[in-house]
Amino acid sequence: MTDRYAVIGNPIKQSMSPDIHGAFARETAQDMEYGKLFAEVDGFKPVVDKFFADGGKGLNITAPFKLDAFDYADSLSERARTAGAVNTLALQNDGTLLGDNTDGPGLVSDIVNSLGWKIAGQKVLVLGAGGATRGTLLPLLKQQPAQLHIANRTAHKAQQLAEDFSGYGAITASGLDAVPEGFDLVINASAASLSGELPPLSPRALAEGCCAYDMVYGAQPTPFMRWAAELGAEVSDGLGMLVGQAAESFALWRGVRPQVAPVLTMLRDRLRAQAASE
Repeated sequence: MTDRYAVIGNPIKQSMSPDIHGAFARETAQDMEYGKLFAEVDGFKPVVDKFFADGGKGLNITAPFKLDAFDYADSLSERARTAGAVNTLALQNDGTLLGDNTDGPGLVSDIVNSLGWKIAGQKVLVLGAGGATRGTLLPLLKQQPAQLHIANRTAHKAQQLAEDFSGYGAITASGLDAVPEGFDLVINASAASLSGELPPLSPRALAEGCCAYDMVYGAQPTPFMRWAAELGAEVSDGLGMLVGQAAESFALWRGVRPQVAPVLTMLRDRLRAQAASE
């Protein structure tokens, strides 16, 4: 019997997750299907209840339901617990649901394995203090950077986040107007790129030979990517993080780790074609 998986969100039409997991399933010869589920903003539980009652094996969760999924899970992985959010639900052999968060591992995998950049021993700056940042801090700290600094428009939010994660490694925080100089890796986890804006960051924050990563992806480079490239940084968007977190979910569900590179190439080609047609 074919195992069923899906992604749930609102909106959900734009999700590329079925394409990604379909490619993973073909590559690894898994007997599974993967669809999309829409739920009203206050209707997460009944939709998920029905999905698992009908034999579903696992779900990916996208906006705005990652906190709902956190509450829904019977147990949580360490990275989900520290993130305070769940993007993957996995049915266990005993019938309970494990809540995991694969966003941070997806980011780290893209940076280290796909892009070939370094985190270990580097000075790392993360922009933003929202859920996207919280979900990535533990995996980043486990890479043992020389320094990890969070900068946010509202300094106290960044400082609170640094305090929450202080037990996992050396972490500091400030407002965007008080960022130290000379970071080797800058990760934009703020909402600025979603609205086409540039975070008000001093160019001095970027060390010579800096790498700059924007979690947002699209057919065109983001304002943050263009700004960093003009300063000489090597840049990337977050498409690889999308594929990487999906691979982590797939491995959790199926016990086999798919290849990321072919799927990333497929999606990148699709975005290039979209850009050419605009």
